[in-house]
Amino acid sequence: MTKPKNKGRTWSDWLTDKVLRAVIIGTKILPYDQRVPIMGTLTSRLIAPMAGYIKRADKNLAYIYPDMTLQDRQRIARAVANNAGRTIIETYSPKGLMQKAKTSTVSGLGLEALQNAKLQGKPVLLVTGHYGNHEAPRYALTAMGYEIGGLYRPMANQFFNEHYANTMADISGPVFAQGRRGTAGFVKYLKQGGIAVLLFDIYTRKGVTLPFLGKPAPTALSAADLALKYNAILIPFFGKRREDGLTFDIQLDAPIDHTSPEQMLTEMNTRLEKRIHENPEQWFWIHRRWRKKVR
Repeated sequence: MTKPKNKGRTWSDWLTDKVLRAVIIGTKILPYDQRVPIMGTLTSRLIAPMAGYIKRADKNLAYIYPDMTLQDRQRIARAVANNAGRTIIETYSPKGLMQKAKTSTVSGLGLEALQNAKLQGKPVLLVTGHYGNHEAPRYALTAMGYEIGGLYRPMANQFFNEHYANTMADISGPVFAQGRRGTAGFVKYLKQGGIAVLLFDIYTRKGVTLPFLGKPAPTALSAADLALKYNAILIPFFGKRREDGLTFDIQLDAPIDHTSPEQMLTEMNTRLEKRIHENPEQWFWIHRRWRKKVR
């Protein structure tokens, strides 16, 4: 057999997907409160090392925190993988995640702005990063009666994405896959006064270079562009995982002022950076955020 040539369809991707499928199926047999921590452990000890995620997280940490010891980097990298595993199985367990989201606290200056926008029928863009569980805030707000749509980026591992995409099923509002058709649907939903979620902390080849954690990072301006074009309220929100590993503190920050796209994204980065510095183990250091510098 020849090695697949398509990006996202290598034998490493195939093997990682098969292991993940087996682990997901196996852990879903267990009660929710057991499957989440077990999936976190299996990911940090088996899947992440096999896929090279621990090594990549370590390199990213060394790039941003050059004075951090190897021991601390390794500890954080393993915690990152644990959180990633928990997030994956939580996404595959929507009923359980919804129950935990209902018990999570929701606070922040952005909550009142969201409530007012809903009453007035104004479009809202809720922007977030891969921090804690980035889906938890949407579940928590859904439990409060909000309809929230979303635009998601297909995963690089195409084998895994084929079944992961099914977990993006509508729990509140419509969910669109990034691409021409999906983006068009997302924009239409927003224009009609919808509330929608967009992640902004992923490497974008054609993005504008802005500082992120003190290093230049290509950044998509799409969230700011949409907010300006459709006069949408731009609210950063985050789902920090609590120490129990199962519930979250959901915080909606004050809305970001409409200025220039670059200034707005810089402010969004600043809001996320603050949380990363406070709890680095909760951000997805596995991403190639500074791709040309860290491989």
